[in-house]
Amino acid sequence: MIPRYQKIILWMLLVSSVLMAAYLIRMRARAQDRLAAIPDSAPMPIPVEASPMQVTLLFANDEDGSLAPVEQQFALPVETTTRARNLLNDLFAEYAQPGSPHPLAAVTAVDDVFLLPVPESTSAHPEQMAVINLDGSFVDHHPSGILVENLTLLSILGTLHANFPQIAQVRFLVDGHPRETLAGHADLSRTYLTANDVPGVAGSDAAGSQDTDSSQKKSTESQP
Repeated sequence: MIPRYQKIILWMLLVSSVLMAAYLIRMRARAQDRLAAIPDSAPMPIPVEASPMQVTLLFANDEDGSLAPVEQQFALPVETTTRARNLLNDLFAEYAQPGSPHPLAAVTAVDDVFLLPVPESTSAHPEQMAVINLDGSFVDHHPSGILVENLTLLSILGTLHANFPQIAQVRFLVDGHPRETLAGHADLSRTYLTANDVPGVAGSDAAGSQDTDSSQKKSTESQP
C-alpha cells in the first residue's frame, strides 16, 4: 500500500508537469509570433518577366525536304543563352504538335546553350560559337534517317542564324558529352558554320537534297 502523503506528492508532481508543459508550449507560440512579426529587411528580388518578341523559326518539312522561315512571337528572356535555349525548345515544341510537317517527340530538346568567342574570327563584328547541349531523351526518341536528321540540324542552325547573327559556329553535345550522330546519320562531331551550312532557305534545301541524293547514289552503287 502506498501511503497517503506519497499519493499526494505524486499527484502534485503530475499536475506540475502538465502545467509546465502547457506553459512551455504557450511561450514557444509567443516566440514564433514575435519572429513572424519582425519585418524582413532583405530586399525582395524583382521578378524578371519574359517579354514577347518577334522571332524567325526555320521550319522543316519532311514531305519535300524544305525549310521555310516563319515569323512568330514568343515570350523570351533577355539573357542571350537562356533566350537561345528557350527559342530552340519553342521550335521543337511546335514540331511535337499534331499534324507537324516534321513530327518529333514531345520531350525537352535542349538542356543548355553555351556561347564562346571565336578567337580566329576575321569578321569586323565579334563572332560566337554556340555549343548546343541536346537532351539524351530527345536524341533517343529522334527518328532515324538522313533527311529527317539533317532537317533537324538545319532547322536549329537556321533558327539560330536568323535570330542571333553573331553566332557563326555551332557544335553539339548530348547530355554534356560528344556524340557521333543524331540518330545514326547526321554528324554531331563536326563544327557547323551557320553562314555556309545555312546560307538561306534555298541553300538549306540544297544541303538536305544533296545529302539525300548522295545517300541514294551510294545505295544504288552498292546494289549488284
